[in-house]
Amino acid sequence: MALKVELKPNERIIIGNVVLRNADSRIRFFIEGHAPILREKDILTAETADTPAKKIYLAVQLMYLDQDTSRYHDAYFQLVRDFLGAAPSALPLVAEINNLILSSDIYKALKASKKLIDYEAELLEHALRG
Repeated sequence: MALKVELKPNERIIIGNVVLRNADSRIRFFIEGHAPILREKDILTAETADTPAKKIYLAVQLMYLDQDTSRYHDAYFQLVRDFLGAAPSALPLVAEINNLILSSDIYKALKASKKLIDYEAELLEHALRG
């Protein structure tokens, strides 16, 4: 079964190791086969990963795109240790991400990492308020 993708004008998508950028009009296409796929709204870069949770997301994103988790384990687990040292209440979210990585479901781990970013934003908001 093919994956249907619609791109807005000038939107980017990563398919495997290739970045595609749409032209000036909306486009629809179908992807057949298996490759890591990320839409522009889900892509972080080293420059945009400007918080600890976003750096964790970036590490998981690299695992997903490279299809090689072992290359990024050391960096990922160091980021996680540092994050949990500052926010131990995030342990359930981090445990979910870890379990998904260990079960090789990296795409779901990436989605779970978004929850960690949201949680971090809540913690920062609370700290600023009180």
